[in-house]
Amino acid sequence: MIRRIRQQLQKVDLATTVGSVELRSPVLTAAGTAGHGAELADFMDLSKLGAVVVKSLAAYEWEGNKPLRVHQTSAGMINSVGLQGPGVQRWLDEELPPLLDTGAAVVASIWGRSVEDYAAAANLLADAPDEVIAVEVNISCPNTEAGNELFAHSTELTKQVLQATEGCNRPRWAKLSPNVGPGLVSIAEAASLAGAEAVTLVNTYFGLSIDVNSKRPHLGRGAGGVSGPAIKPLAVKAVADVRRELPELPILGVGGVSSAEDVVEYAMVGANAVQVGTANFADPRVCEKILRALNHWCVGNNMPRFKDLIGSAELDN
Repeated sequence: MIRRIRQQLQKVDLATTVGSVELRSPVLTAAGTAGHGAELADFMDLSKLGAVVVKSLAAYEWEGNKPLRVHQTSAGMINSVGLQGPGVQRWLDEELPPLLDTGAAVVASIWGRSVEDYAAAANLLADAPDEVIAVEVNISCPNTEAGNELFAHSTELTKQVLQATEGCNRPRWAKLSPNVGPGLVSIAEAASLAGAEAVTLVNTYFGLSIDVNSKRPHLGRGAGGVSGPAIKPLAVKAVADVRRELPELPILGVGGVSSAEDVVEYAMVGANAVQVGTANFADPRVCEKILRALNHWCVGNNMPRFKDLIGSAELDN
């Protein structure tokens, strides 16, 4: 009992850095799982998170895909929401102020159907408040009319988009697709050379789920993106592969994070921070719970600084 109380009173330095961005903790929300603003503030203190990454925004309002948009799988979910959103300007005017009132650090996520769309979205963020600490450039969402044709499947298009988004006037993180196999390292390198300070690994995996009674896909659009615990080992390997080949490139790990041990695992293979996605839908308090558990894990394992975990796994080449 005394040991447990001591552990609860001890504090670990959970601060981390992603490129030039300093984060108060390594746990962030993943885009698309925390809404456009302060939705999770009723369940936790958002100021304790590394940042709230908001749902991806285009330069214009977008209605998204037809229903059904989400279907539960045996180890996660498959979705085809289609990036529904109010557009950057409405978000700045209506959604961002109450989010800032929570004390949260904010990462804006942007998307587009063309390089010009990305540039327009980025330019709208140029004069955003300083609390918008970075922009995640989502070039990897499979839930648009482009289907399997993603910007993040091409080194040249990846470069073009990252170069076009410089006008946001803040650090950019490139959110990449895992659906390129061994080509992921080349795509990550292209993003870095074009101005990305970090890469987010990974977005959802292409998937399909069929209703055996109707013989039709569960989702209105057909295929979708698979997320949750089922993809975690795949995403962890993606992080490890990119870290091995590009050791100086900061990485945010995402995919199936729901516990402190998941955070530690991603950090050990090279992630500077993690994002929690699908788990938010099952428990909107999960990020704060993970942070508390991470502090206890570090105390119990004589790890006074989170940063010391990064890249500590003993991996064979």
